[in-house]
Amino acid sequence: MGANGYRDYFNVLGVERGADADTIKRAFRKLARQYHPDVNPGDAGAEAKFKEVSEAYEVLSDPEKRRRYEQFGQYWSQAGGAPGASGVDVDFGRYGNFDDFINDLLGRFGGPTSGGAPGGFGFGAGFPGGFGGPGFGGGVPGGARSSPVNLDAEVSISLSFADAFRGAERTLAVNEERVQVRIPPGVKHGSRLRLKGKGNLQPGTGRRGDLYLNLQMQDHPVWKLDGDQLRAELPLSLDELALGGEVRVATPDGEASVQVPPGMTLGRSLRLKGKGWPLKEGRGDLLLTPVLKLPEPLSAEERRLLEQLRAARSADPRSGWIQAARL
Repeated sequence: MGANGYRDYFNVLGVERGADADTIKRAFRKLARQYHPDVNPGDAGAEAKFKEVSEAYEVLSDPEKRRRYEQFGQYWSQAGGAPGASGVDVDFGRYGNFDDFINDLLGRFGGPTSGGAPGGFGFGAGFPGGFGGPGFGGGVPGGARSSPVNLDAEVSISLSFADAFRGAERTLAVNEERVQVRIPPGVKHGSRLRLKGKGNLQPGTGRRGDLYLNLQMQDHPVWKLDGDQLRAELPLSLDELALGGEVRVATPDGEASVQVPPGMTLGRSLRLKGKGWPLKEGRGDLLLTPVLKLPEPLSAEERRLLEQLRAARSADPRSGWIQAARL
């Protein structure tokens, strides 16, 4: 400040006298971050500098105040009315983080004002109690304190059945940072993974939250996950159900041979141990449930043989069922 109380606000913000509004705003944002008392705890010089750059921005961001300042110099405030001494009251407990605070200042002083506080930018009696505590709540008169800032972030990721089974890698953009994520094999629909220290960043404090990944698994036309068990229907012909035999089946690892016992009934399952869903230790089992698959359409020979089977059948398959169903 000069001997006569004159401040060169352009010099305070480090901009040319012909600087436009955007240049002034960028300069203020940079300096406000640099000298904010929460970034410089206990530094009276930084606190004074913060007030000074705030005052400069209040004047230069208002077209009418800037016009009077450029025209009348140190007497600019008298030319437009006496300056107030109280300035602007700020309740720091209102702000969740430093960006909220700066954006509020930019909104207040970003254009022409009516009924605003003329003159220098002040904070009443200064910064009572400093800026201790999250969200600048420690310096609020009366002991008001804001709730802790939640810096955690969440993102949903859709996985194919194969990626959930085998594991996958994804690259995510978080706060302009590319984060490489390794999804382990065997995750399930609704699983939630936590990446420590990869969430939102609180400017001015260095604090960073965690990133949570909510995993959504797409359905598969064959495989169904039932708890830790992997299930599928196994189409079998009538003769395979009746006579049994070795058949080729599909597994997540490829084809395999299984032995179907004679007289295999619908509803029973064939269990292939260690061929199911990946678990923390090893693999679960694969359960194959037979379903009858008749040819469509039946050939003439198939129809003839079935007619012979019906004629040769020795028992009514529903006799016991009908008796048991009687009430």
